[in-house]
Amino acid sequence: MRSRGSATCRFTRVCLVAPIPHPTQKIAMERRSFLAASAAAATVVATQAKSARADEKQRPRRVALIGCGWYGKCDLLQLINIEPVEVVSLCDVDQKLLEECADLIASRQKSGNRPETFASYEELLAKKNVDIVLVDTPDHWHALPMIAAVEAGADVYVQKPTGVDTLESKAMLDAARRTGRVVQVGTQRRSTPHLIDAKKNVVDAGLLGNVAFAEVCCYYHMRANSNPPAIDPPPHLDYEAWTGPAPMRPYTELTHPRKWRAFMEYGNGIVGDMCVHMLDLVRWQLDLGWPKRISSVGGIMVQKDSLANITDTQTATFDFDGLDVVWTHRSWGSAPDPEYPWAAKIYGDKGTLKLSVNKFEFEPRGGGKKLSGEAVIETDKYLTDVTDKEKWALELHVASAIRGHMRDFLNAIDNRSKPVADIQQGHISSASCFMANVAMELGRTLEFDPETHTIVDDEEATKKIKRSYRAPYQHPADTA
Repeated sequence: MRSRGSATCRFTRVCLVAPIPHPTQKIAMERRSFLAASAAAATVVATQAKSARADEKQRPRRVALIGCGWYGKCDLLQLINIEPVEVVSLCDVDQKLLEECADLIASRQKSGNRPETFASYEELLAKKNVDIVLVDTPDHWHALPMIAAVEAGADVYVQKPTGVDTLESKAMLDAARRTGRVVQVGTQRRSTPHLIDAKKNVVDAGLLGNVAFAEVCCYYHMRANSNPPAIDPPPHLDYEAWTGPAPMRPYTELTHPRKWRAFMEYGNGIVGDMCVHMLDLVRWQLDLGWPKRISSVGGIMVQKDSLANITDTQTATFDFDGLDVVWTHRSWGSAPDPEYPWAAKIYGDKGTLKLSVNKFEFEPRGGGKKLSGEAVIETDKYLTDVTDKEKWALELHVASAIRGHMRDFLNAIDNRSKPVADIQQGHISSASCFMANVAMELGRTLEFDPETHTIVDDEEATKKIKRSYRAPYQHPADTA
């Protein structure tokens, strides 16, 4: 077989000899050739990129869920409800929950495919075949999988709160910014239809007037009150992996599933669970940033016979320099306002706005037009909301909020923009609640510097805004 070089010289008698160009002519010719070649190459690259984007839009978004318990299913099922995604992977250290979830998703997603199952999120992410990762683990397992997921190139929906300590939460924010990935935190009050209406028609319309005080509260009887003995973990649960970076506790029936919130080792008590939502709601409504000072008092005042080590009574003040947001929770007794047992109340000199997951009410001071709104229930449009309520304890009032939050997340991914509950907003609301517990423990007010992420003139408090990790796990603030 002849080479290309020999083939071009096969008929030498008909070859024409071109005149030798002048040096300046040669340079101009070479420049024009280079520019033409560069333009052609750029066109090819642009065409290939456009084609790749078109291919991505044609195929379903590939989704993975890490944490297949109660809220993992609630979040994932609502994502499936609003877009025909392809759930390709599931991960959980509880084999029973994992297999149940895989069967459920196979019955729900459009393709009918059963997702691949993993006991290790590292193995799941190593496959590099997901576009979106949902992190719905217990709180002590939020940070590491979220950071690993963005580093693997996925956009992430992570449940609140962002981790369990302030510097862990900061590491999550840093990872999202470093990788350029979209991260939506599950503070879905920002996507709750009636609360969006309240912000637009009351707060943004200026009906409150000057605001200098807000109350946030939870009076649910949600704290565990039993004192069960230590037992062996069930065979379908890898308890060592479930505990992960948290301190190892004896396993009891309060540990798993869902009841782990009874213990500070895995979260931040009712402040870290419920205050995050309501503080974030007020911050969003009033466009607030970091609190300047944080103080808190409380403890186990009534329910002293329980194995739970979270407070049953606590008050925290978040001082935004001229506007105080005060949190109160009691897991015993009666709520002072039975219609608003978990709520936010914003006080202005022109009126008061009450906000809950079920409704809002605005009452102007001195009379005038009252405004109100209720949670959007869409069981006529999404028939599975009813069955999911029965099977997976889906809260009907929150279903539309999750769907709205997921739509906002997908829109941010498409536009490579920040979602409404961007990781920075989640970090501020979560870390503020974490520091309230530190303030309560130390018995003093903390002045936080968001630039340095330290407590001003308080070395002891600064050390406490980062927890120790159980070996061999490494805190992400130590590996950044």
